[in-house]
Amino acid sequence: MESRVAKFSIGQVVKHRKFPFRGVIFDVDPVFNNTEEWWLSIPADVRPTKDQPYYHLLAENAETEYTAYVSEQNLLPDDSGQPLRHPQLRDMFTLQRDGSYKLRMSEKFS
Repeated sequence: MESRVAKFSIGQVVKHRKFPFRGVIFDVDPVFNNTEEWWLSIPADVRPTKDQPYYHLLAENAETEYTAYVSEQNLLPDDSGQPLRHPQLRDMFTLQRDGSYKLRMSEKFS
């Protein structure tokens, strides 16, 4: 399986192409790296391919906050400028002036 270069980066705010949620990327897998059971639980007619980047998100919708694992083909940049409320954001990131987030851990090395 050949991997592709990720279109989105850690700290970027994204939204799902089909479902009403958005979030901040906190990790990227160059190709699918979850269980076969998880992948097969997605209906076949909308199941994404495994040979693309997959993103770990601190995600939220109108009702709740959670983590999500989403294929690149199902993400779009979120340029709304709306703040995120996920409770883990402050532990992992600092908000930048441009609306993106910077990993707190990386502040120690910059």
